[in-house]
Amino acid sequence: MSGVSRRTLITAGLAAASGAAGLAVAGRSGLIPPDAVGAFAPGTALTYAAQRLLTRHSLAREFRRDQISRPPFANGKPPTIEAFVKHQAEGFAGWRLAVDGMVSRPTTFSVAQLQSYPSRSQITHLACEEGWSFIAEWTGVPLSKVLDVVGAAPQAKYVVYFSIQPTWWDSVDMADALHPQTLLTYGMNGADLPVGHGGPLRVRVPRQLGYKSVKYITRLTVTDSLKGFGKGMGSYAAERGYSWYNGI
Repeated sequence: MSGVSRRTLITAGLAAASGAAGLAVAGRSGLIPPDAVGAFAPGTALTYAAQRLLTRHSLAREFRRDQISRPPFANGKPPTIEAFVKHQAEGFAGWRLAVDGMVSRPTTFSVAQLQSYPSRSQITHLACEEGWSFIAEWTGVPLSKVLDVVGAAPQAKYVVYFSIQPTWWDSVDMADALHPQTLLTYGMNGADLPVGHGGPLRVRVPRQLGYKSVKYITRLTVTDSLKGFGKGMGSYAAERGYSWYNGI
């Protein structure tokens, strides 16, 4: 999980701008996003490389408590699949998060176990690509803590996360996975995370657009390649035409 040097980022970004030959160079540097395909691949790679150069350690803006949206907008409806309905009826006591892949200690966590680890609360802005947004206080365990508990391998490059909704999954690189503001969220505005906002467990990635903060999380997989997931583009959203990386 070692960092990428400034020189490598600059070189890869400039190489990506040069076209297909540059993409190969940037790829060897590990700075090609998985959805960099087709005619727009050089621009996609350049954007990603530039973001990593300029914002690798930056923080998303945090707001005052009096700026919290009342009420926060809940997009979409809770899952209606049988497994989720049963969990909801049981107060999510049986909800589990499985963590596997390139880890030394594959583990399954209950929500209560996640709540037992040191938590972080942050008041951040969730912005949707559809134009709506809201500010809320999110509480959860940093994803970096969970990765430490399971012993994520140093050579890992991505964390893939899956919703109980069969089609919804996404991934982040290790720069975002280890970022202090990236949370496995179980609380919102001082209470349990509402079902409409992804309860009992949601990934919160405040440095990217809202669709990266997938709801109803049941599994994380640590990996060094995204080729074996879906169509290899890094997320269900990317397969539908959205960007895999969309920093804000």
